[in-house]
Amino acid sequence: MGPLSGVRIVELAGIGPAPFCGMMLGDMGAEVLRIDRAGPVDLGLNVDPKFDVLNRGKQSVAIDLKSPAGIAAALRLIARADAVIEGFRPGVMERLGLGPEDCLTRNPRLVYGRVTGWGQTGPMARIAGHDVNYIALAGVLHAIGRRGERPLPPLNLIGDFGGGGMYLAFGVVCAILRARQSGRGQVIDAAMIDGSLSLMAGIFGLRAEGAWSDERGANALDTGAPFYDVYETADGRYVAIGALEDRFYRELLKRLGLEGEGLAEQWDRAGWPRLREALAARIASRTRDEWETIFADSDACFAPVLSAEEAVAHPHHRARGTFVTLDGVTQPAPAPRFSDTGAEIQSPPPVPGEHSESALAAWGFSPDEIAALLRENAVRQAAG
Repeated sequence: MGPLSGVRIVELAGIGPAPFCGMMLGDMGAEVLRIDRAGPVDLGLNVDPKFDVLNRGKQSVAIDLKSPAGIAAALRLIARADAVIEGFRPGVMERLGLGPEDCLTRNPRLVYGRVTGWGQTGPMARIAGHDVNYIALAGVLHAIGRRGERPLPPLNLIGDFGGGGMYLAFGVVCAILRARQSGRGQVIDAAMIDGSLSLMAGIFGLRAEGAWSDERGANALDTGAPFYDVYETADGRYVAIGALEDRFYRELLKRLGLEGEGLAEQWDRAGWPRLREALAARIASRTRDEWETIFADSDACFAPVLSAEEAVAHPHHRARGTFVTLDGVTQPAPAPRFSDTGAEIQSPPPVPGEHSESALAAWGFSPDEIAALLRENAVRQAAG
């Protein structure tokens, strides 16, 4: 039983951060019921449900949210939930009749979690955007990339998943704890731009101290320092070096055979160009596997740069069970780990509407009510 066992979440189907939040909560044992649309809907991606890993561990009920009977059914489900999560532009849920006021009136203890790019308020709140736009306006994207080169989008990990879905999951759990103490729910405004900036808190501290430059690739953690960077090996692959502390840096030079080469002190920036040349030349002299053997069990803060396929097979991940294969799909296991309460994937991703009848029954609908909803096409049961 996961640490969130007994918690009920209703998720309104969408893409990106809200499904990721639902996955995190489901991995921790929450019962996550996803309301999918009963008809065709453009969610921006055409992913076979089997491979839509963000929906793992959830049940799916397909409801026509343009139907009064469908809206009434959705409100009944939400009334029995601890939290509802949605990722639509401001105003969409209100127009459907599923906004915070509609839901909290029926369930005063409800946590209403909303995740958007720009937030629920502000002059940009209602315009479209994606991860790359949010982290651009947050000043995050500007900081990522090499000196003299354009900013490099880091997949959609910072805005969508880190600053959005993860902060929403954190907010939901915090608000549920508060609701259990106070008896009152509340609305969470999780903006991806806010969360992305929160992830940059430490960098802003360094900047205020004068220890961080706005120039890309000129700082200790952005490839500016030669001992915190990625280097190519003799076989065209790469290794990552992160030897920031003095003892780790000295271990790095020792393993590379660069001790006594007359290199400048580690934090003497004037010596960084020559140090970078020395590191690049030495690392390029051997293959990635050879360096992995040389650095085995060392504290030089070294790691091979692995592809996704290679990561799955790495002995460390195998030893920890970091990956699991479910219904033929290999994917990361739930994180973090708990010493007492387990965290595990409860089921493969559902086909939209796969659990319509069974989920409605489990959430308090009678057989006659379910049959009526199906007859009216307010609810659709997937063929199975």
